[in-house]
Amino acid sequence: MGSAPSADFFQPLRADDPAVVGGYRLAAVLGAGGMGKVYLSYTPGGRPIALKVIRPEFGGDPEFRRRFQQEVRAAERVQGLYTAPVIDSDTEGAQPWLATAYVPGPSLAHAVARHGALPVRSVLLLTVGVAEALHVIHGAGIVHRDLKPANVLLASDGPRVIDFGIARAADSTALTSTGVSVGTPAFMAPEQASAGTVTPATDVFALGQIAAFSAIGASVFGDGPSHAVLYRIVHEDPDLSALPEQLRPVVTRCLSRDPGDRPTLTEIIELCNAASEVPLRQGGDWLPRDVAGSLTERLRLPAPMPAPAPAPAPAPAPAPTEVSPQPPAQAAAAAAVPAAPGYTPTDVAAAPTQAAPGAVPPGYRTPPPYARPSYPQPSYPQPPYPQPPYPQPSYAPGHSTPPPFHAQGFVPGPPAPPRPKRTGLIVIGAVAAAVVGLVILRSLLPDGSDKGGDDKASGAAQKRPDPQPVSYQGIEVPQNHQVMFADNPPRPAEEPTGAGVLYGHADLFYYRDTLFGDEKFGTTNGKLVLLNNSEKGSLETCRAVTRFTEKIGLDQLTDGSQVCVLSKAGHITLATFRGRSGVKEETRFITVDLTVWRNAEAAAKG
Repeated sequence: MGSAPSADFFQPLRADDPAVVGGYRLAAVLGAGGMGKVYLSYTPGGRPIALKVIRPEFGGDPEFRRRFQQEVRAAERVQGLYTAPVIDSDTEGAQPWLATAYVPGPSLAHAVARHGALPVRSVLLLTVGVAEALHVIHGAGIVHRDLKPANVLLASDGPRVIDFGIARAADSTALTSTGVSVGTPAFMAPEQASAGTVTPATDVFALGQIAAFSAIGASVFGDGPSHAVLYRIVHEDPDLSALPEQLRPVVTRCLSRDPGDRPTLTEIIELCNAASEVPLRQGGDWLPRDVAGSLTERLRLPAPMPAPAPAPAPAPAPAPTEVSPQPPAQAAAAAAVPAAPGYTPTDVAAAPTQAAPGAVPPGYRTPPPYARPSYPQPSYPQPPYPQPPYPQPSYAPGHSTPPPFHAQGFVPGPPAPPRPKRTGLIVIGAVAAAVVGLVILRSLLPDGSDKGGDDKASGAAQKRPDPQPVSYQGIEVPQNHQVMFADNPPRPAEEPTGAGVLYGHADLFYYRDTLFGDEKFGTTNGKLVLLNNSEKGSLETCRAVTRFTEKIGLDQLTDGSQVCVLSKAGHITLATFRGRSGVKEETRFITVDLTVWRNAEAAAKG
């Protein structure tokens, strides 16, 4: 007996989600990140796939498109045992997308957050599997650039590395300054963080961090603001005090600050085998029981959205009426319409020669789904129309219109005297009055005041005064909760429709992705701007800034970071980030101070 899929893994499609992408009918939302949104779909043969649709901001950047096309072509050559192979893609469409095999397993970030650190044997098998994946990826000329726990999925027969090379497509584009994060500072290599240099050794450093993270349950360079973590990566040694002794040789060498001192992927596999008491063999028991048990939840896949029902067959045509038959040229054109891809045309029974309005002509083919059928329009008699012999009413002598009505019947009266026509005099008088009025008005105005004076007066009358700010201190927003600025005071709450704050209508939300491990500070009801240190948070500043985004990673915020939030309802808010708290996943929250100018702008339409 099947059960419904968990809402933690499969989010239902929303009204703004497409139903079909590249011919693949979507079934659910798997997650969302800085690059785009990931959907669950199926191949024609029923195999599940993960389909990532790139964000429109990236799709409109020519440099991103060029790089994305190069990376996808290279990724199609990667066919390793520990990677999710590319199934299909479209790099030239209006919104680029990429489809890979669906991996029914949690990310390493999700597994560690929910079940804690992994045992040593699992860590060794994880490290060996990721090393083999990197060997194949590097062999295709790709450097991952964004290898992190969220991009390593745990399948029943070993790890799977995903999103390899895609971060390069967004690197150095015009969008990297808009708040879109394409890398993860906590897992960058020193040379990547300081100079932006990326080589295969950069992925080896990230692999060492992943191995340590899976064994300890935390980053070896600590937590906190991104700039502080990057400083420690570049200038300080990692904290390996809690790392099991068997893992120290491989992790220590991978985390060498000098890329030339890091081991090759072959050496990493040899070091892992040397650290294991028994030969390393991947199998169904490579994960601890609690993590392995969670895999079955991801096998309960939602069914794909059903295709729309075919259009019902048209009703039999009524008996012929006084309507001209369809011209032969139109009938031939209708019969020559090619069948749309994806459906089988069906012939319609021949209609009478003289078709009634709305009848289907001979040879017409059933339209494909979503296509509105185009029926031929019947020909009606053209004017002059025949005038039937209606009886004309007779009025009293001298009347051309009905006389006044009385309760007792029509009472004839004397005809009204004709009025003299004075149209010419009225027009001349109106023109003369207008000319005189303009002359008088111009004489009363000072020089130049008749140019734009009315517009300025109207603008001054329409300009509303700035609202008074209202401040709220120390608002604690739990993960996956939202805040609405119209509330007084704003109270954190879950998205009322059950769609989740990432897909709801929140002025401000704090979201933690349980699938990918990302934490976002964002809005679905407006736009955000992260202010620089040189910018003073104020109503004037929030009105003037233009580098808009909708989500900001928590790794970009420090205590005191200020974010302008401009909601579609017209409220402008200055949100001051005061930190993140909570150790367990269920108790995590952020603290913000809010200064709200309600109705500072006109509400957006739509």
